Amino acid sequence: MIDEKPSPTPPFLRWAGGKRWLIPMIVELLGATEVQNYHEPFAGGAAVFFGLELKGKAYLSDLNAELMATYATIREEPDEVWRFLKKYRNTKEQYYAARAASPRLPASRAARFIFLNHASFNGIYRVNLAGKYNVPYGFRQWYNPPDLEALRSAGRRLQAADLATCDFEVAMGNVGPGDLVFLDPPYTVAHNNNGFIKYNDKLFSFSDQHRLSVAIDMIRSAGAYYILTNAAHQSIAELFGKGDMQYETNRKNAIGGLMATRGVATEFLFTNLTVR
Repeated sequence: MIDEKPSPTPPFLRWAGGKRWLIPMIVELLGATEVQNYHEPFAGGAAVFFGLELKGKAYLSDLNAELMATYATIREEPDEVWRFLKKYRNTKEQYYAARAASPRLPASRAARFIFLNHASFNGIYRVNLAGKYNVPYGFRQWYNPPDLEALRSAGRRLQAADLATCDFEVAMGNVGPGDLVFLDPPYTVAHNNNGFIKYNDKLFSFSDQHRLSVAIDMIRSAGAYYILTNAAHQSIAELFGKGDMQYETNRKNAIGGLMATRGVATEFLFTNLTVR
């Protein structure tokens, strides 16, 4: 177990549905709880991992192999990633050239991933049937990729992390007493007509939500803590209502193509942590 708490650092990726805004509530829920190890099996932008000050080992995983390879490369050689990243310019031509490219070196692949993430439409990660990244150019006026110090800071934070590309059930096989598991799956619900949720159903179906519910039972029986964020929908409340705490949280909804459709999105948070 690591004795010193790592310093928080901002996430260096944009991520649709990221949970940086939720960190103050998580800190309040944790209070003085002693956490052994930290697990985040739907890593995405890993904002909660980067934002918490927790001792112990961290286990980050995701099914997105390119994402996890980027984290591994930032951990090992952030300066080399920066050497490639700083050459990119936020133009439509360079974006589509980078999207079509297949860099050879790990650092150049990581730089491409970060550039596309920051210059893309809404920070969405999507691939076509051939497995090729196909998110369109974002025409972002405020293009703000991480600088060298941000990459170094993320690299230092990742030194305490075990990284894996795998399904969440596999990732949680080593959860032990006193560990904290933060779960932020793609939001899919039963009988919902929301277009983004329909898209997510291809990534994480409602049957996967059932598997996740079983995994939470295993977390609880292992004497570990969990925090789950999910869609505010009756089917989710029924599936994950296990007698633990259930909260409704609000955030500014930044998903969607039209500003007129954006508003406040309500989400559920389930946890076996209690505020003392």
